[in-house]
Amino acid sequence: MSRALSLTDFRRMVIKVGSSLLVDSDGGRLHDAWLSSLAEDIAKLHRDKRDVLVVSSGAIALGRAVLKLPAGPLKLEDSQAAAAVGQIALARTWSEVLGRHGITAGQVLVTLQDTEERRRYLNARSTIGKLLELRSVPVINENDTVATNEIRYGDNDRLAARVATMASADLLVLLSDVDGLYDAPPAGNAKAKLVPLVERITPAIEAMAGAAGSELSRGGMQTKIEAGKIATHGGTHMVIASGRVAHPLAAIAGGARCTWFLTPANPITARKKWIAGSLEPRGVLTIDAGAVAALRNGRSLLPAGVIHVEGIFARGDAVVIRGPDGAEVGRGLVAYDAEDAAKIKGRSSADILSILGFGGRAEMVHRDDLVVGRA
Repeated sequence: MSRALSLTDFRRMVIKVGSSLLVDSDGGRLHDAWLSSLAEDIAKLHRDKRDVLVVSSGAIALGRAVLKLPAGPLKLEDSQAAAAVGQIALARTWSEVLGRHGITAGQVLVTLQDTEERRRYLNARSTIGKLLELRSVPVINENDTVATNEIRYGDNDRLAARVATMASADLLVLLSDVDGLYDAPPAGNAKAKLVPLVERITPAIEAMAGAAGSELSRGGMQTKIEAGKIATHGGTHMVIASGRVAHPLAAIAGGARCTWFLTPANPITARKKWIAGSLEPRGVLTIDAGAVAALRNGRSLLPAGVIHVEGIFARGDAVVIRGPDGAEVGRGLVAYDAEDAAKIKGRSSADILSILGFGGRAEMVHRDDLVVGRA
């Protein structure tokens, strides 16, 4: 790198906040002053026309305090009950602290399947995209009320990385108990040195990770490295920085100690590469010459431009798009099941409601989910 990275280099960022930063481990009380300082930092980025998403833990910690559940590990059903109560408190908290700056918060609860199954992935991505378009700040958490031990993320570091790639964010900020990655566990080791820059996550970098640090945290440096692998593979830079200071984002911007993880790609090219080369197509959409020209000019594929539908596919599956001569034009993630796609092909998007009985998306394949050409 020719210069150090800065928050001002990024247009869309995901900020991950852990339970131990938000909630006191003894009484389940919120760290109000610290949260207010973070909200001020978020508001400044928001005023600078940057998109900000928050991945926030804390629902279970808040809920167990309200329900007066005993200290120590909780049974699954107790965790789910605590989350059900705590999610209300957590959502209200974020709504209030961001609302003081004129920012509307939008709660999004996700599970593992929402980022692993393409149908759910598209729904979650679309919702997040609309919230950002409306200048809201999505506040995202794992849906602990329905997640089980077998399917849950287990920590919000990896959830934040999944969200960052889903939302095409170019930066993931993990606010942590520590100020970055050290070459050895820093607790009780005066010789441990901070690693300020990780250009690529190697086995040697993975070996530096330690175990989970606090009672409220399900993560630790190991999960942060796993998050880094997810994020950087998806074209998102990542930074691990201390959340134990007031105005933690301003501190990063001011050059505070932290660890930057670099990606060689960007979210758009990484996503396009995934669509073009990593997914098995389930069907074919043949389009007319006008639609071919529109796609090559960066437009979405509308139902009106589709003249033939082949294959058995579901919403979110990859399809090949061919021109009237049979030549492949591109590939994309289709917004309709095959049966519905066949019904609306050649028709105006305004007719979708009357044909299908529900108001689906205007695009058969949105340009964000489309790769034209496979070079």
